Amino acid sequence: MTNDIRVTGMAWHTALGTGLDEVWQALLSGASGVRPVPSAHPVRNDLAAVVPDLPANDDHTERQHLLGRRTLLAAIGNAGLGITDPRLRLVAGTSYGPHLDAPADSLGRWGREIATALGMPRSPLTVSTACSAGSDAVLLGAALIAEGAEEICVVGGVDVLTPAKRLGHSALGTMSPTRLRSFDTARDGTILGEGAAFLVLESTRSAEARGARVYGRLTGTGSANDAAGSTAPDTSGDTVVRAINAALRAASRSTDEVAVLNAHGSGTPVNDDVECRSFQRTFRPGTDGPVVFATKGAFGHTLGATGALEAVAVLMALRDHRVPPVPGLTTPMADFPLRLPTSEAMSFTGDVGLSVTLGFGGFNTCLVLEAA
Repeated sequence: MTNDIRVTGMAWHTALGTGLDEVWQALLSGASGVRPVPSAHPVRNDLAAVVPDLPANDDHTERQHLLGRRTLLAAIGNAGLGITDPRLRLVAGTSYGPHLDAPADSLGRWGREIATALGMPRSPLTVSTACSAGSDAVLLGAALIAEGAEEICVVGGVDVLTPAKRLGHSALGTMSPTRLRSFDTARDGTILGEGAAFLVLESTRSAEARGARVYGRLTGTGSANDAAGSTAPDTSGDTVVRAINAALRAASRSTDEVAVLNAHGSGTPVNDDVECRSFQRTFRPGTDGPVVFATKGAFGHTLGATGALEAVAVLMALRDHRVPPVPGLTTPMADFPLRLPTSEAMSFTGDVGLSVTLGFGGFNTCLVLEAA
């Protein structure tokens, strides 16, 4: 994908709130939405990040739909468009959504039901590529626009916290027994969360024709799958490097031009090691390289929504040329090759950003985003 695609609308729904600036300022201040969340079953940690204005009940399908509808409406309204506009193509991602607890015959039905409930005239596309689903929805929408199949796509991810997910990550040992500490020497696992984010992607021609406000540009995407296992990544980092390099080639950018990078930063020892190794191989030694930040310590690991949330965060960082501190990070990994903000926000110069996502099943995705 080599087209210069405009981002003309954005919205997110997180454990820290809903407004773009409200949540961004909370992140910059070092706030976290992680808190004790009671579990009816024994789990490794009772900490999680929940969206406060969702109903606290066991109807996880209802919660998935409500979260998706609210965020989708907000993103489309933010772009100055109407939900029934026939030009809109919805591309929605989730990991398992509510379906580990409420089995269904399709991982895509939730997207169709949301679109129908809102009166969207066209059938959506849905993506379920584990923790990369939100990023892959962005990638797919960008490809449709670049190929001339669509003019406007609303893309993103939705995922809700459920008991089965907490039990699953407890059993896998990927849940931290303490707290999420991305890239810290004491990192010992992740903490789950829930949330949603959607972005409106638009061809340059369409955005200019309607005088749309532009938040930034999506100039390159890349993905690769390591096929190493259902939950464990290839520890070499080969496919993470391949995804980053493919995205930069598509954007006609070099690594030296990257100013900011939102890392997956799940806090698990294996994943953080893979990212560290990948960045060592991608960015030239002896240069400052991009400043790196991670938001999962604030939002929790939102699984299929995480890539979309992090794409919004990169665009906010490019707007302000600042990144928030990494929650829980006090002593960075000794061999981490790039700058990491610890206790306070960090400024940077430059207008090119990356969002990197690693998913179970070896799904690795990179987005290149640039300032408007």
